[in-house]
Amino acid sequence: MGTKLTEFENLWVPKINQVLENEIAPDTDQKTLTNAMSYSVNAGGKRLRPLLTLAVLTSLGDNIDHTILKTSCALELMHSYSLIHDDLPAMDNDNLRRGKPTNHVKFGAGMATLAGDGLQPLSFQWLVDNDLDSETQAELVLALAKAAGPHGMVSGQADDIEFEGTRLPLEGLQKLDQNKTGALIRYAVEASLIMGRVIPEKRQAMLTFAEKFGEAYQIYDDILDIVGTEAQIGKPVHQDAGKNTYPNLLGLDKSYEMLHKTVKAAQDALSQAGRDLSIDTSLLNDFTSYFKNKDEK
Repeated sequence: MGTKLTEFENLWVPKINQVLENEIAPDTDQKTLTNAMSYSVNAGGKRLRPLLTLAVLTSLGDNIDHTILKTSCALELMHSYSLIHDDLPAMDNDNLRRGKPTNHVKFGAGMATLAGDGLQPLSFQWLVDNDLDSETQAELVLALAKAAGPHGMVSGQADDIEFEGTRLPLEGLQKLDQNKTGALIRYAVEASLIMGRVIPEKRQAMLTFAEKFGEAYQIYDDILDIVGTEAQIGKPVHQDAGKNTYPNLLGLDKSYEMLHKTVKAAQDALSQAGRDLSIDTSLLNDFTSYFKNKDEK
């Protein structure tokens, strides 16, 4: 991991965690629901998505005040909602997440469902319950709604359920993962471009970086299910038999090859973004080290 990213994480992860630990309860009025929502949000995690937002804003030279920080953290609420629902008995029926019992194991399926139901609208509330201008607020809400909704993450989840046990072609798998995993990662970068007031004509290369980063993230996650350990990734491994994953479709060697090509494409897009926006992208390039030195066969 690059020095810049390590320093950036050391600076911002505690601040992200502080927002997530302190600012959910004031917006709720049912104790068990509050506990269930906070349980999953604060169970750990890399905070990758808000870090990406903050890293792009930093690279653009923007100041990050509390409003920008909390607005960036809204995505972590949406991400946590998706994990709670994904783990439910009616979905993947997982019992472990981030090394801890999943929400429905801790609170029951009904309360876990409601915890997700609470986190999803709260993420939108955090995008508008602030002093950002109304145009920025509206653009953020529209972008997150598209990323998380039936043309984004929920569509990917639906494909995941519908086609389990059916071997998708590569194009179908890529569409599934682009929606299920990639859409929120793309939004993390898009949110920073919106808050940073980057004109639409200058956004595309940075968004391509986000899309390729999200694709690499899912390929790597699929690989870890085979080569990783439960302690390493915080959830049971070898759970993807019968599912549409890159190793199941291509084999492990070809999956590594696709990972390397996808990371290279992300780096190339980032270089173009640096030229388009006249910014230093070395901090963002460090994010691609997430996939390095961990993929030895």
